[in-house]
Amino acid sequence: MKAAALIGIATLALAGCSSAAPGGAGGTGVKQDEKATLEIWTRTTPGSPSEAATKRQVEAFEKATGYKAEVTAIFDDFEIKLAQRAGQKDLPDIVLNDVSQLGTMQSQGILREIDLKDIKNSKNLTPQALKAGKAVDGKTYGIPYSAQANALLIRSDWLKNLGLEAPKTWDEMEQVAKAFTENDPDGNGKNDTYGLAVPGSTKRGYASWYFSNFLWAAGGDFITGSGDKWLPAMTSDAAVKATTWFRDLQCKAGVVQPGAPSMDTPPTNEAFESGIAGMYVTGPYMMPRFDKVLGADKYEVVPAPKGPKDSAVLAEGGTVYLMAGSENVKGQTAFADWYVSPEAQKFGMEGTDAFAIQLPVNEKVKVSDVRDDARWTVFQDAYQKSGHYAPTIPSWTPVRQMSADTINALLADCSLDVKDELTKLDGKLTAELLTQGILKQ
Repeated sequence: MKAAALIGIATLALAGCSSAAPGGAGGTGVKQDEKATLEIWTRTTPGSPSEAATKRQVEAFEKATGYKAEVTAIFDDFEIKLAQRAGQKDLPDIVLNDVSQLGTMQSQGILREIDLKDIKNSKNLTPQALKAGKAVDGKTYGIPYSAQANALLIRSDWLKNLGLEAPKTWDEMEQVAKAFTENDPDGNGKNDTYGLAVPGSTKRGYASWYFSNFLWAAGGDFITGSGDKWLPAMTSDAAVKATTWFRDLQCKAGVVQPGAPSMDTPPTNEAFESGIAGMYVTGPYMMPRFDKVLGADKYEVVPAPKGPKDSAVLAEGGTVYLMAGSENVKGQTAFADWYVSPEAQKFGMEGTDAFAIQLPVNEKVKVSDVRDDARWTVFQDAYQKSGHYAPTIPSWTPVRQMSADTINALLADCSLDVKDELTKLDGKLTAELLTQGILKQ
């Protein structure tokens, strides 16, 4: 609530001084200085490997372009601190943030529109990255620079012990999950293993975040539409089918790790790496950790099993946001352009533990150009062929949270009726879309 209040104040503050807030790529109403140091905020933990990777990337930008830049890492209360700076009419020049935040930040009036003609390297961006950078008005307000898409991580030693192969379809996935749960795949003589690791908590919408992989693979969606006209979609046949199948893994097949409805990602990660669960749909960012804790020889990475429609999986990643009121618009533009250049994309993928670039969004760059690890190619193929970003609407967070509450409830209480709960969810989504002014009438 405090963050929302501050954001509202900040938006009003910017609206009251629109002459000082840049709109398009042209003049800003602010005196320009190309020698001004670019202030860059990145949403990550201070002192973390991710911060170090970002600083290394920005230093390479400085050497390549001659512009000066300073990086500040912020994780706790990021939105509140950004809103405070907006209220002071002193935003950072650039924010590196999740692609899912585009709608929220654009609706707050703190971003400037980006003319793709000024971003020469944008012509080589993947189609889904270009689409993800557009707001409901069809204009571009963000340049995705790093992608990640999910694949299936599976215990290869368990498969070998049971004489099984990695699943390619939902039916095969359920069969393997049952075998992992019932047939003692680790050979310890105990009934202590499960098929699938699931972060089913309502915290930060994790249940919805994880379930989206299966919803989209079934041909369903949380909401459907485009631009500023959307409708709820969780009572569609595809959505009901996906929800029922996912819920039955918990309530009928019993192949999900115990306590899943109360788990966010940290304990779910532990469930996979400690040998409680044998399959986990997740992103490439988990491999360095699992290689160290579990061992790279104990698991493999394969494409997510095909659902009733296709193998669509959640795509996410980082986006360059050019903030309103900058005194160095040319520097902002140069930063965005360089960040998606082949040079920057390759440089950002170097390293072993943390990367400025997870998967490249520039189609001229292959992950195999830098990383001699075929597992990364599985993730890149998943992104390019099956990656599905969440819809860009003014605020995706409440939609994700509402749907997470419903999915979590269905996992936690097996007596609930799926269709009834999804009907209630569609009612809540209708009200939310109306509140955001994007309900299709």
